[in-house]
Amino acid sequence: MKLNKNDLLLYAVTDRRWLKNQTLYQQVEQTLKGGTTMVQIREKDLDHESFLQEAKQIQVLCKQYQVPLIINDDVQLAKEIDADGVHIGQDDLDLKKARDILGPDKIIGVSAHDLNEAKMAYDGGADYLGVGAIFTTATKDDADAVSLKTLKEICQQIDIPVVAIGGINEHNILSLTGSGIDGVAIVSAIFASDDIQGSSEILKQKTQRIVHPQIHSALTIAGSDSSGGAGIQADLKTMLAHHVYGMSAITALTAQNTAGVAGILDVTPDFLALQLDSIFQDIYPEAVKIGMVSKGSLIKVIADKLHQYPVYNIVIDPVMVATSGAKLLNDDAINVLKDYLFSLATVLTPNIPEAMILSDIEIKNEEDMKKAAQIMSEKYQCAILVKGGHQINDANDLLYDGHHFTWFKGKKIDNQNTHGTGCTLSSAIASNLAKGDNLHDAIKKAKDYISGCLQENLDLGSGQGPMDHGYKLK
Repeated sequence: MKLNKNDLLLYAVTDRRWLKNQTLYQQVEQTLKGGTTMVQIREKDLDHESFLQEAKQIQVLCKQYQVPLIINDDVQLAKEIDADGVHIGQDDLDLKKARDILGPDKIIGVSAHDLNEAKMAYDGGADYLGVGAIFTTATKDDADAVSLKTLKEICQQIDIPVVAIGGINEHNILSLTGSGIDGVAIVSAIFASDDIQGSSEILKQKTQRIVHPQIHSALTIAGSDSSGGAGIQADLKTMLAHHVYGMSAITALTAQNTAGVAGILDVTPDFLALQLDSIFQDIYPEAVKIGMVSKGSLIKVIADKLHQYPVYNIVIDPVMVATSGAKLLNDDAINVLKDYLFSLATVLTPNIPEAMILSDIEIKNEEDMKKAAQIMSEKYQCAILVKGGHQINDANDLLYDGHHFTWFKGKKIDNQNTHGTGCTLSSAIASNLAKGDNLHDAIKKAKDYISGCLQENLDLGSGQGPMDHGYKLK
């Protein structure tokens, strides 16, 4: 049979150590009742004849549920019972030989631990990849964990379906949100469960949320602007305009309007942690935008929670220096940002004054912007978007992704109402990343959005007013 990508959604892998008082047949029947979409039989101890008879019984069961049966490693047995396919590891039978034995119409999956192995499997004609181990697992205690970054890289660059495997359970599965996987392969979280059918149902439901989201989601961690032009208000409006479900964790309340800031009230570290736990444990965001965080203790909470709840797309707008040049953070808080948070970023979006602080060089022209971007990227191991303006250029931003420079030309728009442009740009980038765009496209679309917001020439308040975040919705 040919592989249907939907068959990989919940991929159950058997393990005899969890049999307890049941037969393998009974366990497989329970997981099929719970919605498993593919079954892989893994057998290390049975003799060939006993395994053959057991596999034949389970094959009948899988056909009854119209679910593919995959044999782990044993290509000859897979051919003997005419199974739907085989899964082979890096140290098992050569992929080409497996294809020669099974023929062109059978499914062949291959294990991969890095991008190079994934490319080799793709070039060799694999039908899907099993990538892992993603988390610590009892069945592969000698396996090196595959980072979530590597998993996403494989999903983006290899044009065959990808299944994440290794230590995945109902508590950590949502951290795969935004990875691009086509399914999950589960061992103990299904077969070690006292309720195999119920656990399978829960895991399938959560996997569907990851693989087929009803709507993409993003989280802003920032301060509240009571006048609505910047902070979480600007972020949430921007996310809505991008058809992304926006959530917020508030770091501070501000009393402000277009004329200035009258007061700031920081939340406590414990309350910020509680907000983040509440979000991640229910609706796991596909991207996170981080804006104003004024205290080192709050920055540490955010860093700790992003280690606890990994996210693939993190956009950090390092709000340290105002457009006027006024310093918004003290040196201690800036050092905490550098030491704890920046290394987690997908991209940092400093303006010129912030880029000078972070790179330790003076920026007078576009060549200086390039030098600063390189210094910051090497220091913090992430992409850098240096925002133009500040007499360097009109509205041209520079991206350095660690390898290449890209200029994003902006339109010079005669509009003095620019309150919240930094917040809006970073949340637009996060929204586009949440929807699956690569970083280059996410920034290009965000720049276009900012131009549209400014071109509406919204004029509210007595000071520097906000933009029209909702112009797309008109």
